[in-house]
Amino acid sequence: MRSVQERYESPSRHPVRAQDLQRVLNRLVTRHRVPGAQLAVLRDGLKTVVQTGVEHQDRQRPMRASSAVPTGSITKLATATVVMALVADDDLELDQPVGELLGVSGLSDRITPWNLLSHTSGLPSDPADVTSACLREVRAAVSVCPPGTAFSYSNLGYALVGALIEAVTGMSWREAVEAIVLRPLEIEPAYNGGERVVSGHAHATGPAAARPVEQSLAPMLEPAGALALSADDLVELGRVHLGKPGLLDVVTAADMHRRVPDADPFGLADGWGLGIAHYEGDDDLWLGHDGTADGTSCHLRIDQSGACVVAFTANGAAGTALWQDLVPELRTLGLMLPLQRPLTVTGPVPFPAGDFGTYRNGAIDYTIRPDDRGGAVLVVDGEIFADCTLHEDATFTVRDPATGRVTPCGRLRGAPGAATAIEVGGRRARRL
Repeated sequence: MRSVQERYESPSRHPVRAQDLQRVLNRLVTRHRVPGAQLAVLRDGLKTVVQTGVEHQDRQRPMRASSAVPTGSITKLATATVVMALVADDDLELDQPVGELLGVSGLSDRITPWNLLSHTSGLPSDPADVTSACLREVRAAVSVCPPGTAFSYSNLGYALVGALIEAVTGMSWREAVEAIVLRPLEIEPAYNGGERVVSGHAHATGPAAARPVEQSLAPMLEPAGALALSADDLVELGRVHLGKPGLLDVVTAADMHRRVPDADPFGLADGWGLGIAHYEGDDDLWLGHDGTADGTSCHLRIDQSGACVVAFTANGAAGTALWQDLVPELRTLGLMLPLQRPLTVTGPVPFPAGDFGTYRNGAIDYTIRPDDRGGAVLVVDGEIFADCTLHEDATFTVRDPATGRVTPCGRLRGAPGAATAIEVGGRRARRL
């Protein structure tokens, strides 16, 4: 277990102590049985990085400050930053139809880079066939809502962003993200499956240690989730968004960070900009993004008003629960990260019979049907979630099959008894 501090400039207040971060990280990694984790904090110019555990459960190589962890969807923040850099250079416009920018037909004239970056394109979450061509999948996709009218998280949308980057720059997505974002930030590029990349791990079960798992990501979806970065690297990516001139000018950064009015990312965050999420703190707003790959969990938070960036990576599926426990611990150290909103359950109400049925997002079906006890269940592509309970505010909860706990799940959209869609995990599914 090692730690390193790097000073950029004189801090205006007492820095977070590495030994305190190390103590908290060690304890939580043991509690959640995560093989390895990294934590990096930049505050007032002082960067502190700590790490613990191992890169791979079977090989027992210690986790290092430079270990590259598959960051999943945090890749989207890097991809969006590439697009905003191209906008700043007048290489493309955010409100220009994507089909026009690509020089192809068969795409909705209402889908723009602005829609794609803010997840308001109406495209489904994932391609039906990951081995197909991106444009073919986009053309064949059934929209979950008209472009620009609602938030629905879309990996397919970011695959299209990658195609747009390639068309505008003449480079592959990897070449563009390296040239425009990673190399200027002095980040050594790494991608899922590379030699420098640590292994993800499934949840530990019983006395057995967490089992290593392989990464699986279709090439089409690389712009949505292929980067592997350390917590140290994530802090450098976060520094771009502290409101200081650098990779992005102040005006372009402000455009990127501004909340999109129609982007209500229910279940993911409190708001969304162009490729970046909004998390409401006690008295301020934090920016950032979360990401999970196969057996990994990564989190990035940026407080512009406090000149603070916090980044966390874990190479275990239990890293998400670890992060939820880590946030309150960091708050006791003076890092006032936004807390996860507690479950506020309004009174339960019966499911209107008219809201039973199937809702679809791409190839994923969500079915709400009555059970044999007078209640309801949610079925997601064959997996059953019991005790699906509707509440007065149109949200619904289910019982987690792994823990047995009641957990927030989604909400109905539309009039009671005449729902037109549901939202689950930031994805919108339209009524069939």
